[in-house]
Amino acid sequence: PEYSAIPVLILTALTDVENRVTGLGLGADDYLTKPFSPRELTARIDARLRNKVETDTLRKTQETLRQTFERYVSPRVVEKLLQEPDQVRLGGQLQEVTVLFCDLEGFTAYSERSSPENVLATLNQYLAVIVSVIQSYAGTVNKFIGDGVMALYNTPLSQSDHALRAVRTALQIRESLHEFADQLEAEQRMLINVGIHTGQAVVGNIGTPQMMEFTAIGDAVNLAARLQGLAAGGRILISEATWKQVQTHLLANPMGPQTVKNRREPVMVYEVLNTR
Repeated sequence: PEYSAIPVLILTALTDVENRVTGLGLGADDYLTKPFSPRELTARIDARLRNKVETDTLRKTQETLRQTFERYVSPRVVEKLLQEPDQVRLGGQLQEVTVLFCDLEGFTAYSERSSPENVLATLNQYLAVIVSVIQSYAGTVNKFIGDGVMALYNTPLSQSDHALRAVRTALQIRESLHEFADQLEAEQRMLINVGIHTGQAVVGNIGTPQMMEFTAIGDAVNLAARLQGLAAGGRILISEATWKQVQTHLLANPMGPQTVKNRREPVMVYEVLNTR
């Protein structure tokens, strides 16, 4: 593999078309027959080396993109982005997304009674589990907010089942953390509270030319955060908009209209119990 990017030029006395086709079909980049002109041979070598520089640059760029994006989305999404870059939605598009907020219950209290080193180590362990699950459902890890995580679905790639992916992510996170907590000391064990909402948001880059962040902005994001704030005891709360898209796949308990911060009208909320 380390030599696969080196250009191959065949210089041969075999001049018929069949041999040319065979040579190029075996992977040669060029085919030159004898008798040959040294000037032409040199020109062809120069041309192939110029192409190699461009190819190497493109390969390095793709690898950089792969390593960068894999910090936020699953490797499958990264490969899809590299294969179909026109599907990447950047620059502030209004679109439907499903937003997931999750937060560790009791983390602040744990931070007060533990050393900073232990707090950071424990948090990173929890986040490793959470991020792994989000990526397994092709979600995009948008940001870390203290001990919380914001994830987006249906961006940067379209997902017809984005709401269901988000809710299944939440259920899997809860199950995975339950298993993970068995390895921890009692004081390190924490529940995860989740809020999910599906709605319109502006998705794109915000910031300055020197520092940008890919994120979603709008009421859909705010409501998901408010639902997470209502959740307690390891519950998963979703909005009615999300429930309408997942109700055939999930069991949920209607909690009725709930008052959330900075909203005039109550919001219909459902607590997800399990998959059907």
